Amino acid sequence: MAFSPERWRSITHGTAKGPGAFALRRLLWLGRGPYAVGSWIHNRKYAKAANIHRAGVPVISVGNLTVGGTGKTPCVEYVAKLLREEDLQIAILSRGYGSEIGRNDEAMVLEENLPDVPHLQGADRTELARTAIEELESECLILDDGFQHRRLGRDLDIVLIDATDPWGGGYLLPRGGLREPRSRLSRAGFILITRVDQAVDLPKLLEEVARHAPGKPVAHSVHRPMELVNGSETRPVEDLAGKTVGAFCGIGNPAAFHRTVADLGAAVSELKEYPDHHPYSRADVENLTRWAGTLPPEAWLVTTQKDWVKLRVDALAGRPVYAVRIGLELTHEQESFDRAVRETALQR
Repeated sequence: MAFSPERWRSITHGTAKGPGAFALRRLLWLGRGPYAVGSWIHNRKYAKAANIHRAGVPVISVGNLTVGGTGKTPCVEYVAKLLREEDLQIAILSRGYGSEIGRNDEAMVLEENLPDVPHLQGADRTELARTAIEELESECLILDDGFQHRRLGRDLDIVLIDATDPWGGGYLLPRGGLREPRSRLSRAGFILITRVDQAVDLPKLLEEVARHAPGKPVAHSVHRPMELVNGSETRPVEDLAGKTVGAFCGIGNPAAFHRTVADLGAAVSELKEYPDHHPYSRADVENLTRWAGTLPPEAWLVTTQKDWVKLRVDALAGRPVYAVRIGLELTHEQESFDRAVRETALQR
């Protein structure tokens, strides 16, 4: 049985009603215990320093507590640009989810936006670290989605919390979206709250963060739309204001993309969703073309940069496809955050 990301989210977050949704939640609840035990064993193992590999150069991890899109890719890009300003040779290491047949979407976006920063993908990030240091002469490593990957030691753990869904519905996988209990937030070195402009109750969230990670520095950020991209053409995001839009995406938090487009002043006629990291096929392009043809004649087509780098189509059904390029903008404690990143990377 296949569900859209929003349908699955409604089930795990308890908003879906009916006997079927209730039964599925009870079934998922049963899997929560074994998952919690496995998580505890994993963290217990890496409580011993002997089980942690030190790379020999500073390592900065960007990760989160939940599954889905918290904005790690824009944050990795932000950190990488900070370090390149210091003339450091850096490399990004990632597991590469969804990259069984090649580079995944995050790698393709980062390659597009950071052409001078190598991005290594693979299951063994300890081996990737060796490659980056010995063959690429990297002086600092950025560990993408690394909070739960404890085998490779890190000098700074940046943990992202999405203000629109901070705790994944409040339950551990598979009942909810939490990869670890909230108490594990205490391992963080710096906490970054993303999408604060879309927060329902930011003061309450900050209280919860302080309770689970007392004394940890906290910065705030928003995902700022930077420009619209169509092949080599770029347009200001303000061009979407007042337009009717057909949007599609395959990301962890499609609702956040919907809000981003709507906040630009566009009227979203329809949002077509695919699973996170969806590898678009020829059949998908044909399906999207048929769908685009059903939209109002004046509608624009918009998607995320993560989706566009996999599709690489400039038009569907004769309509241009515009990707919204997103950048991370820190709105609170930027100076502290930047200083922590630089000091970590420059330590010898």
